Amino acid sequence: MEHFYLTLLLGFVSFVTFSFFVLFYKHRSNYTAPNLPPGKTGYPIVGESLEFLSTGWKGHPEKFIFDRMAKFSSQVFKTNLLGEPAAVFCGANGNKFLFSNENKLVQAWWPRTVDKVFPTSLQTSSKEESKKMRKLLPNFMKPEALQRYIGIMDQIAKNHFETEWENKDEILTFPLCKRYTFWLACRLFVSMEDPAEIIKYEVPFAGLASGMISLPIDLPGTPFNRAIKASKWIRKGLLKIIKQRRIDLAEGKATGTQDILSHMLQTTVDGIQMGDLDIADKILGLLIGGHDTASAACTFIVKFLAELPHIYDQVYKEQMEIANSKPPGELLNWDDIQKMKYSWNVAQEVLRLAPPLQGAFREAINDFMFNGFSIPKGWKLYWSANSTHRNPECFPEPEKFDPSRFEGNGPAPYTFVPFGGGPRMCPGKEYARLEILVFMHNLVTRFKWEKVLPEETIVVNPMPIPAKGLPVRLYPHKKSN
Repeated sequence: MEHFYLTLLLGFVSFVTFSFFVLFYKHRSNYTAPNLPPGKTGYPIVGESLEFLSTGWKGHPEKFIFDRMAKFSSQVFKTNLLGEPAAVFCGANGNKFLFSNENKLVQAWWPRTVDKVFPTSLQTSSKEESKKMRKLLPNFMKPEALQRYIGIMDQIAKNHFETEWENKDEILTFPLCKRYTFWLACRLFVSMEDPAEIIKYEVPFAGLASGMISLPIDLPGTPFNRAIKASKWIRKGLLKIIKQRRIDLAEGKATGTQDILSHMLQTTVDGIQMGDLDIADKILGLLIGGHDTASAACTFIVKFLAELPHIYDQVYKEQMEIANSKPPGELLNWDDIQKMKYSWNVAQEVLRLAPPLQGAFREAINDFMFNGFSIPKGWKLYWSANSTHRNPECFPEPEKFDPSRFEGNGPAPYTFVPFGGGPRMCPGKEYARLEILVFMHNLVTRFKWEKVLPEETIVVNPMPIPAKGLPVRLYPHKKSN
């Protein structure tokens, strides 16, 4: 019996050793093409993923990029991220190249973790998926379509501040910003209004968002495992909502313009209607994108306005002029939003210094040359917002908070990229602008505030958030009689 277990043990060790060498040589073989960009590839399998992720956890995601730009190349360097051979494109030229060559030389790519969370994405190519979304979203997300929802946004914001902020001495900013943007997305995307129902989804969505871009280790307790479980639970609930909505549309109890879900159910792509599971995954992705990034932006607006009273004063002046120009009880409208020019400049400067979207991946669909270096077909390509946002060549004194950067023609093309660029620019850009400005209006017309923790650290996982949730002390404005 001892010989049996010894043989079994030796066999297992041999298998592990053989597997390691296969993976090692596979790892090495991905980097044998001539004239590759300079850089290092890290360890077999994991590459430089841990360092890439850990600089974010430590609050300095730009460090991974800038260290390698200084050491290897300011334009492009090679690495290995999330188990894939990769080239990181840096600067405005890199952004322009990737954004301009969508579906010519490059296409969208998501890590395997995303495929596991959104199983329908495995059934079609990323090109087909992006085509679907371009067909489905513009009619709902364009400014003229969103105008009719501004009053609803304002009413949700008013309810949010009345129930969650007012009559409190201190609040924890980040969880409340997430609640505001999540409730807004639930109402406008799937017409979910019952507070008890919405609250049930908050925790699973938080786990899903934090585990989606993580190491693909599907073991109990890992962020990836929690994300998969959360996505299954949320999808089950969305499928029930979709089934009921089909019935309501057929019976005339719902309209085709009331939200994105109705729009998707009544829109065909190449003459074909999407199945319920496909729609559930699309709505799931939109709910994540529609609230997670904006909640980070709103949180950092609170942070910077607390730190910069002279900026706060100008935002307050602009917003109070709008508030005082309206009859009591009248909700915000499109004309009011258009008057918030300084406030939006402030929000854009926040998005420059703390971009919720740190960057995104593409995949090379052909061999090509960039800046004199070979990029092999199949390589993953990453662009980083911080490679321009915090680059003094693009933004002089990049650490300085200066909303005037966005006056006139604004920053140079391809340097300010919080929403990406090219054909794949975030279709929810205008939606995000509206929800952020409505938030700012309701915030500053009610309160001044100060940070409870002056030196609170920032962590990025996968978006920047204050490590302790940004507790602030509130000082309500005195209301005139």
